[in-house]
Amino acid sequence: MQIGAHLPLVDFGGEPRTPELLTAYAARAAELGFDMVSGNDHLVFPAPWLDGSTALAAVATAAAPATLATTVYVPALRHPVVAAKTLTALDWLASGRLVVGVGPGSSPLDYAAVGLDFDDRWSLLDEAIGALRALWRPDGPPFVGRHFSTEGIDLAPAPVQDGGPPIWIGSWGSPAGLRRVARLGDGWLASAYNIDPPQLAEAWANLQDVLTRHDRDAATFPNTVSTFWFHLADDQATADRVLRERLAPVVHRPEDVLRARCGIGSVDSVVDKLAAFRDAGAQRVLLWPVGEEVAQLERFHAEVWPQLDAS
Repeated sequence: MQIGAHLPLVDFGGEPRTPELLTAYAARAAELGFDMVSGNDHLVFPAPWLDGSTALAAVATAAAPATLATTVYVPALRHPVVAAKTLTALDWLASGRLVVGVGPGSSPLDYAAVGLDFDDRWSLLDEAIGALRALWRPDGPPFVGRHFSTEGIDLAPAPVQDGGPPIWIGSWGSPAGLRRVARLGDGWLASAYNIDPPQLAEAWANLQDVLTRHDRDAATFPNTVSTFWFHLADDQATADRVLRERLAPVVHRPEDVLRARCGIGSVDSVVDKLAAFRDAGAQRVLLWPVGEEVAQLERFHAEVWPQLDAS
């Protein structure tokens, strides 16, 4: 199982988000062998949240040779033409090391902020994916849908990657979501705090069946589990404080759910949770340290990673 790292786009009560912090974090992650550096997407959120694609652009050089990934980007919130232009620039800045993870988003506030109906999010996502692919393949037919059209639009330059970056689709594992992944996606993004290892194993088996029915190669289709919040703590009191005072107020999830699904606690507990994801079929997990970000990545590399390899 490969390990990647989310950019620390949210301040959990520690250091301010600065260019120096993001650059140092991305460079250290790449140096330690984390194979992917990712950025998430929210317009409106209870806590200040830096724009993910902009932050990824800022660290594109520092993160080399790690792949950059949007996990996830909500193209409908910008319009696919704007999204395609932004993501093409990011692919250039990353020298072709970009994976575009997209999703419908889970926040009605984001949709309301740009005047879109949250109930349309699935059809908007489907059309946005079609529009992105058409814009990145100018020799092919345009995309014309109910919401979006690329007819007569020629964006230049084209992405570094021929045909555009691979598009991975975020889904919590519902049958409809997995059908969308198989039909439209180049990979699947699951969510560590919205799916547990038994659910992942079931969804992954279901997705492989759906891929086969769509004449897709299930054996080479990638998956990644994103947003595994973690903080290595030497005692339970520290773990409880990080969970209660830093994470729970930001993500607004019940403490018992976060405690069960996130990696906040001892080294052994984090090893066990990640090993469970690996054994359920996860090919990669993207970590997000809650506070003390660079130090937590270094500690994970020194104390958790060797045990995962050994197991």
